[in-house]
Amino acid sequence: MKYARIIAAVAGQPWAIEPTKGRAMAEFLAFAAAGGKVPAEDAKKLNPRSERKVADSPGAVAVIPIYGIMVQHAAMVSSMSEPAESSMDAVGRTISAAASDPEVKAIILRIESPGGSVYGITELADRILAAREQKPVIAQIDSYAASAAYWAASQATEVVVSPGGDVGSIGVYMLHEDISGFLDQKGIVETFVSAGKYKVEGNPFEPLGEAARTHLQSRVDSAYVDFLAAVSRGRGVDVDTVAERFGQGRMVQYDEAVRRGMADRVATLDETIQRFVSVASTKDRDARRARKQRELELAQLT
Repeated sequence: MKYARIIAAVAGQPWAIEPTKGRAMAEFLAFAAAGGKVPAEDAKKLNPRSERKVADSPGAVAVIPIYGIMVQHAAMVSSMSEPAESSMDAVGRTISAAASDPEVKAIILRIESPGGSVYGITELADRILAAREQKPVIAQIDSYAASAAYWAASQATEVVVSPGGDVGSIGVYMLHEDISGFLDQKGIVETFVSAGKYKVEGNPFEPLGEAARTHLQSRVDSAYVDFLAAVSRGRGVDVDTVAERFGQGRMVQYDEAVRRGMADRVATLDETIQRFVSVASTKDRDARRARKQRELELAQLT
C-alpha cells in the first residue's frame, strides 16, 4: 500500500497548488492505492530520471528554474509529477549562493509551476527576499506560476510574465481522499490500531469526520493568512488589496496581472535575459575601466 501511505502524507499537510493539478494528483494516488496498475511507459513518464540543471548562467546572469510541483525536499512526489518536482530547499540554496557570488550581477527565476506544498515555501520566500537586497532578482513567469509558485515569485524585485502567461491561484487547501468505497469493492479492509484521540483522524480509509474537517480548516486558514502576508510584503501593497484584487484564488492573465499590480511587465525569457545581460556587461565594462584608471594613477605615483 505504498500509494496509500503517500495519500496519508499528502492529506497531512496544506497545499498551495492549482486545483486541477491537485485533483489529478489525488486521482492518480487513489487509483494506485486501490491496486490500479500504471502501464510501464506511463510510469516512466510519471517518474522522469533525467535531472535538470539547477542553474545556467548566460554571462553574469544566473537563471534558476522552478519547474513542476514544488516540495520542500526532493523525491516526495516524483512518482506523480511531470515535470519532476522542484525541491524548495535546493532552489533556495542555489538562490543564496548566486546572491553571494560577486560574478553574478542578476538572478532570473524561470518559473513554470502549479505550486505545491506549503511546507518550505516560507523559507524559500525569505531567501528570495534576502537575495533581492543584494542584487536584482527577476521572477520570469514562463508561462505559469500558480499558488506557491506565485508566493515565491511575488518576493522578487520584479515579476515578469511571458505573453499569454498566467499567475495567481492565491489560496490554500488540504486534501482528503476517501477511498473506502473503492477498497470495499476490491475486498480490501484497512484497520488502524492506534492510541491518541486524534492520531488517525483524516485518514483516507473512512469518511472525513466533522472534528477533523474543522481542524483541517483551521490549518488552511492559517496558511492562507501567511500567503496573503507574504504577497503583501513582496509586492508592497496591503493585505486587503492582495485578498480583493489578486484573483481571489483564480488565475489571472498576463496583461490583467500587470494592471492589477500582480506583475510588473510582459516580456519573454529571452528579452529579460538580454535586458540584464546588457546591464551586467555595462557594469563589467565600467568596472574594468575604473580598475585600469586606478592602475594608471598608481603607476604615475611610483
